[in-house]
Amino acid sequence: MEEKEIGKVTHFYGNLSVGIIELWDSLKIGETIHIKGHSDDFTQIVESMQIEHANVTEAKAGDLVGIKVAQKVHPNDRVYKVTA
Repeated sequence: MEEKEIGKVTHFYGNLSVGIIELWDSLKIGETIHIKGHSDDFTQIVESMQIEHANVTEAKAGDLVGIKVAQKVHPNDRVYKVTA
């Protein structure tokens, strides 16, 4: 399994379990991401993604996306795309 750093967490909404991620590369629904930080380290499949409260299936570098996350995340946690 290979990983490529694609962004970082900028904010976390605990009541929604949504992490806001600033992307440096593209990301699509169905891809696997690995979120790693000081106290966070987990892998999950991207099941839903939003830009400005609108559902999207794909995002590109420079986008700020909201992703439903399996665990709490923190600002500056790194986000990696996992590839086979």
